[in-house]
Amino acid sequence: MSCGCKTSGDSAHSCGPKKTANGCENVNTCGNSYKLSVFDWLSNINNPAPNRCDFVEVRFKNDRKSFYKNVNNIPLHIGSVITVESSPGHDVGVVSLTGELVKIQMKKKKFSEESALKIYRQANQKDLEVWQEARKKEDGVKLEARKIAQRLGLEMKVTDVEYQGDSSKITFYYTAENRVDFRQLIKDYAGAFRTKIDMKQIGFRQEAAKVGGIGSCGRELCCSTWLTDFRSVNTNVARYQQLSINPQKLAGQCGKLKCCLNYELDSYLDALSNFPSSSTTLETEKGKAFCIKIDVFKKKMWFAYVDSSIAWYDFDIDLVKKLISKNKRGEKTLPLEDLKQPEASTHTIDLIQENNVDRFEKKNRGNNRNRNNQSNQNKQNNNQQSQGQGQGQKRNRPERSEKTENPNAQSSNQPKPQKQHPQQKAPVEKAVNNSDADKKPQSNNPNKKKFKKKYPPKKDNNA
Repeated sequence: MSCGCKTSGDSAHSCGPKKTANGCENVNTCGNSYKLSVFDWLSNINNPAPNRCDFVEVRFKNDRKSFYKNVNNIPLHIGSVITVESSPGHDVGVVSLTGELVKIQMKKKKFSEESALKIYRQANQKDLEVWQEARKKEDGVKLEARKIAQRLGLEMKVTDVEYQGDSSKITFYYTAENRVDFRQLIKDYAGAFRTKIDMKQIGFRQEAAKVGGIGSCGRELCCSTWLTDFRSVNTNVARYQQLSINPQKLAGQCGKLKCCLNYELDSYLDALSNFPSSSTTLETEKGKAFCIKIDVFKKKMWFAYVDSSIAWYDFDIDLVKKLISKNKRGEKTLPLEDLKQPEASTHTIDLIQENNVDRFEKKNRGNNRNRNNQSNQNKQNNNQQSQGQGQGQKRNRPERSEKTENPNAQSSNQPKPQKQHPQQKAPVEKAVNNSDADKKPQSNNPNKKKFKKKYPPKKDNNA
């Protein structure tokens, strides 16, 4: 965290080539995200000098932030490492926000300008070295603090340890279900670490925000990235959203109900305002029926008889309202099985075939089969065409076919004379005996072409 860029408190991280207090030049493009970041969308707007805001937001380890007054008008930007006033001594932090948005954040968090401390200077090399050495000792101090608390038999958990920038104070963050008497614990901590001790109790949600992690949705925890106010979440929120009360699915990493259950609660409440009460009972000719299930998205309610609750019947909320108004007039409705209308069968088409596990294998098999079938059909068509052409040639030229019937006559024919050089002599032609022709196997394939045997010319020695 020496460069002051968007890190979550890692002292070994450095984006720039040198460890300086000016901050990271690529502060907006650095890949390391830090907790509770704020996007300054007014950074390119220059305000008049009289209306300039003298306050800056400074971030310390994890999610701890505070506002400080720039009394010396030091030119600061996001990522600058500065030395600020503390009690006792001084502390080192990173500027996380400047400009007019600081006023909005101060108003949102109800921070008074009178209680704001001042900025001393930009952190020099000595301040950075002391700060980094203190941050390196935090893990060992946390383990030793847990051992001391366990030896004293205290029911508490030391979640995090934070050194002040000048190593003059250590803050221990702990969680506990009951009140803890840590008077003896502070004495042991002071004797072991030789510095001022500060104890702060936090809740389980704040512990998850400090530690961080990945939620069941696959993203970073909301409490460690942008969520600042932790509203209470009870089981009624899950009931409104028709969720099963399963602690393993509804609980987050903090062990409490997930904060995201509150995000869509207002939408569910608006949708449920059009539904009849879930405790509605219908008076039918067959007996009483009670509501057993509600579907907010389909706008349906499921009813079942009190005597036999095995069979469920779903109805639209408009029909349920009509049945309720009919019961109020003292009239009984028809049985549920008679009120149930047959639903029109809807044929769904899976265009992307995401429900088919073997979609790729079947696709390849089908292509291979189609290719094989097409190749076989092409071969058959070619054979049929060739046979038809051969038969047509026989019909059109009967004389040639008669000649081919006698293989001896064909073999006795002599090859045609070839053009030769005037100085060369004609080659001696050898007649083929009929006995040799009889020994040759005859081919029954009419499409097979028969070629005449050609002899090479005899060499003339006088040439």
